[in-house]
Amino acid sequence: MGAKLTKDSIDLGIVVSDGPAALAFYRDTLGFEHVADTPMGGGGTMHRLMCGTSLIKVISGTNPPSKAPPGGLQGGYGYRYWTISVSNLDELVAACATGGYNVPVAAREIRPGVRIAMVEDPDGNWVEFLESSQ
Repeated sequence: MGAKLTKDSIDLGIVVSDGPAALAFYRDTLGFEHVADTPMGGGGTMHRLMCGTSLIKVISGTNPPSKAPPGGLQGGYGYRYWTISVSNLDELVAACATGGYNVPVAAREIRPGVRIAMVEDPDGNWVEFLESSQ
């Protein structure tokens, strides 16, 4: 049967250890649009940010849970990274590096006309940026 989608994008929840640091990365460095803050049970806050038509829910609380294993693709199983398609890969990676964020995979071509880079957010979660000339 399959899913009958009602939206052409996804909503992604990211539990973070430091809300202000995560907002500095996702909102200020990557430029996601901040649309609202929503109180959560247990004293936490959901910072709602738009990445195109995808809603990114950055969730910070008073008692963050234990951290997932670091190391991107090789660090463990489960959700390890997510991809954002961009048209300014080099500029964005430079801004992340200047901001002090780790760039474990520098910009490189992975197939003709397609380049990627991977950057770590403040908690070590990997974000892939993909630029396609096609």
